[in-house]
Amino acid sequence: MTVNDGGDRPRPARIRRRDSRGRGLRGPLTPQDVPLYRSRAQRFDDLVLDAVAQLEPRWEAELASVEFAVEEIPPEDLPDDEPEPVPLARLDPAVPAAADLRRAARPARIVLYRRPLMARADDEEDLGELVLDVVVEEFARLLGLDPQAVDPGYPGDE
Repeated sequence: MTVNDGGDRPRPARIRRRDSRGRGLRGPLTPQDVPLYRSRAQRFDDLVLDAVAQLEPRWEAELASVEFAVEEIPPEDLPDDEPEPVPLARLDPAVPAAADLRRAARPARIVLYRRPLMARADDEEDLGELVLDVVVEEFARLLGLDPQAVDPGYPGDE
């Protein structure tokens, strides 16, 4: 579609895109450099990555063989040996490669549950500290160490 404004050359008309109901322009509501742009789940993922990054200088070799994951809530069919009514995380030990080629090897995996952690935190700063504590606890359990040996800043039994 072109528009001729009386000049020699026709110019293309501006086409404004609207949503399917004709109520407004399409596009993001906030700019990408504003913290509001990221969802709560994305910000939580960033907190987990930050917690792992704090452990990396000292435990880089051990962390290389561990996967970290985030799930919304724990599954309903939890094992009976869980100490808390609502767990904050789960540790899946590594599965070595078996002689049977149908079973693949799988590295150890630490799964954090987003909603229970968010429910226990008062604010974003408290949530960051809680995520770090849970990552330290699960990583220490994987290594068979005390959490304070993994992170000297771990609060311990205060």
